Parts: sequence; structure tokens; C-alpha cells
Amino acid sequence: MHIAIIGNGVSGVTAARFIRKLSNHKITIISAESEHFYSRTALMYIYMGHMKQKDTQPYEGWFWKKNRIDLVFDYVNTVDTASKTLQMKSGEPIKYDKLIIASGSTPNKFGWPGQDLDGVGGLYSLQDLDRMEKYSDGLQRAVIVGGGLIGIEMAEMFHSRNIPVTFLVREKSYWDGVLPLKESEMINRHIKESHIDLRLQTELKEILSDENGRAKAIITNTGEKIDCGFVGLTAGVRPNIDFLKDSGIETERGILVNKFLETNIKDVYAIGDCAQAREPQAGRRPIEAIWYTGKMMGETLAYTICKKPVEYVPRLWFNSAKFLHIEYQVYGDVRSDGRTPENHHSLYWEHEDGRKAIRLVYEAESKTILGFNLMGIRYRHEVCEKWIKEKTHIEEVLANLSLANFDPEFYTVYEPELVRMYNLETGSNILSSGSRKPNDALKFIGIRPERFDYKHEAQPLPWYKERNGQLTALVMFALFATLILAYYFMKTMGLIFASPVIAAEVYFLIKLINNHDGGIINN
Repeated sequence: MHIAIIGNGVSGVTAARFIRKLSNHKITIISAESEHFYSRTALMYIYMGHMKQKDTQPYEGWFWKKNRIDLVFDYVNTVDTASKTLQMKSGEPIKYDKLIIASGSTPNKFGWPGQDLDGVGGLYSLQDLDRMEKYSDGLQRAVIVGGGLIGIEMAEMFHSRNIPVTFLVREKSYWDGVLPLKESEMINRHIKESHIDLRLQTELKEILSDENGRAKAIITNTGEKIDCGFVGLTAGVRPNIDFLKDSGIETERGILVNKFLETNIKDVYAIGDCAQAREPQAGRRPIEAIWYTGKMMGETLAYTICKKPVEYVPRLWFNSAKFLHIEYQVYGDVRSDGRTPENHHSLYWEHEDGRKAIRLVYEAESKTILGFNLMGIRYRHEVCEKWIKEKTHIEEVLANLSLANFDPEFYTVYEPELVRMYNLETGSNILSSGSRKPNDALKFIGIRPERFDYKHEAQPLPWYKERNGQLTALVMFALFATLILAYYFMKTMGLIFASPVIAAEVYFLIKLINNHDGGIINN
């Protein structure tokens, strides 16, 4: 059976990898963007000089041949589902038995005059990165249109090269359709503190051209003219499905799929950014253009393709990003101010430096935890997920909140501040455990590696082993003495005559250690 996959992003490649693990089917991955899979989220770091393009490729060149995955660098013009044929732009048509469409997203354009000029582009593909690089040399100012995650990434990229940036955001506050207002206002301040010209409630009206067909300025909805040499269009993305016109595959915004990621056409599937759930789960969107959901879809579909049908069930909602110097994490149900239900209550703490915040969202009546929003502070995914799935009471979460903290060692712990705030607001008397040891967090989520398993702590340890599993100083001395003796015998007797003596020394040392409880060396 031949499985053709359109798109070599995380969804398509994950599907290919797991199909190969589960079967010997012929697999072909087709992409017109790049010859090899790369980490799309690392594009900004290539531009900023932190990485090279080859460093963004998770797999070496030999990986594909070794795993018998064929790569085709070409564009799919049309899909003929009746004959199961892909018509290619350059190469010969490709026949398939099953087709996986993982074609990703493409930047939105809203018909702005001048949107197709030179010096205008988004930030989604390697070609977009090349365009930014081409126009960066000598660039006096860039204007970025759209206040989402891609927009602030592009702003940081130009800012890293000391290129002035004007950032147009249509909304009253940055990303306020997703972030609660206080967090959104924090990012507004941080953008301005970073000397980026943030223009709220400002939209693009027109892009002006010079005599060579290159962008030279923009006109805003207020009539203001802003001179620039590059215009970044980052007003969101849409599913990349234009090539499916007349294919018979049902689409709305994306490709419509059921719980098994099947389209209306037999043997045709869709995953990742281009897939739209016919019946999304409660609280989830029909299209989720998120890296981790695409990866999960790819793995799930592989089982269905290989005759082990599995429904796609997304994990607890989470996302992460970086707003210049402020890291962001969200777990569970945290909504913007305009979308928050009446029964959702929040406990919000913000550091006096204005760059760190913790928000806990809980249900008003039952007081069960619903979500976590973190700015400038890292929390463990598994710990937060367990609390939310088990509908843990907010007071139990607060008492043990330090378990979730994943900041580096010696960083200040702020969880007791939230506990004090809650106690003042409610008259409670919760005590914070203050523990953020990895051992305790692993135990809490049910992972107990041998080195963290202390169930035998009350029992005496064997003479050769420390409590943390390390060898005692005595054993280390014995090993060192063995090496010294081995060196002495080689010098005095020669390697040939000394070898049996050295082997005997090592053998008796191993037997000595393994005669004690448990042993540490398997011979």
C-alpha cells in the first residue's frame, strides 16, 4: 500500500514516522517549501543568529532513506480523488492508495492595496525568512500588521538587528482576544519598554509603492503615513487548502474531518493546521493551529491508517510563547475578559517589576481549579494537568502550588504570595508547602524512577551505596586502587602476563559488590 502525505511539517512527518513503526507500507512525503522537515518555530532564531538552518532539522539526512520514507520536493497542483492521483507542478503524477493532507497554514491577506509588492511578507515559511533577510540590509524601518504571536516574533527579529519597528494592533490591547486584560496590558508595557512603536487600535489601509515596485510606506486607517522599507503581514493564518478546489473533498475554513480524521472521501485524511473538526470537543475550536495538536493528530492517524482505529482526543489545552523577554504558558481554561463566564473566578498576582504574573482560574461554586496563566514564571505541565483533570479544590492547589514551579534552581519562589492573597480575600488559613523539589513533583504525578524511590529509606543501606544511589567513597577508593595495581602489574610484568591478574582483580571486585543487597553491576 502506498501512502502519500502532502506536507512535511510536524503533522505529516509524525504520521510518517508512526506509520513506519507500525507497518512496511510505502510512504511518500511531498513538500514544495523545503526538502527536509525543520522546526518552524525556530525561524526567528535563524534570523537572530542563534541557530543555523541545519540546526533546525531534527533528523539527519540519512534518516529518511534508513526508514524508507521517500521525499518529493514539488508542489501539488490538484488532487484527483476518483483516480487517486496527485497532479504535480513539475514532476510526474503520483498515484496513492491512501492520502494524508497535512498542508498547514498560509498567512491571511485581506485585499489591502499593495499587499503583493516587493518588501511585503509574512513569517510562516523558509521563503518568508529569505524575504525578510533580503530586505533587512540597510532597512530604516519595518511596519508589522497584526497583534498576534507571529507579529511579536517578527518585531523581536527586527529589533535584534536594531531596525526600528512600528507595530500596528487593531485591538484596544495586545492579543486581548486571548489574554486576560491585565496580562495583555503587561505585554503592552513591555513592548513599549523595548522601544518598539506600538500603535493600538490602528489598522492598515494601504501600502504605497516606490518606482521599482517595492513598499516605501503605509497609510493607516487614521490617514497617517509611515515610511518603511518592509511591511510584515502577520494578521493570522488560514488553512492552506486552495489546491483542493474541485477535488470533491468537503471544506469550510479547513478540511472537514470526523473523529478519526477522515474526510468525506474514502482513503483521504487531513491533520494539523488544515484540518477542521466537524464535531469539536466542548471548549475546543474546530481548527487548532498549534504544534502539539498537529503532532498528536499525526500519531493518532497512523494507528487508523494501519488498521488500528483510534479517535483523536486532544489533551488538555495548553500553549506557550515568548513576548520578547517574557515567557508565557497557559494550561486549561483561561479566557480573555470579554469571554469569561460568570462562574469563572480568578486569583491574580503580579510582581512589582511588572514582568511576572500568576493567574489561577477556578469554578466559583465548587472551587475546582480550571486553568493556569503564567507570565515570566514556568510551571510543570503534568502537575497542572493532573490538578485540572482531577478537579482539585483551589485550596489544595494553593497549598501545594510550589510543586508546579519549574523555574531554575535558586530562583525566587512567589507561590506563597498567592496563598497570602487568597487567605486575605477569603479569611482562610492555608499553609504553603513550599516544596518544589523535582522528586516531590515526580511522585505527585506518579513517576517514581529508582533514584527517587525512597520506600526503603528506613532500611540500612548496603555499604557501597549512598542514599542518592551514588557509590560510597570506599567503593570509589577500591576502584581507584584496582587501576593503580593494574598499572603496576603492566609496568613490571608486561601487558600479556599482567592481563590475567588484572582480569582477576576486576572480577573479584565485581563479585564483592554484587554479593551485597541488590548489586550495582550486572555481570
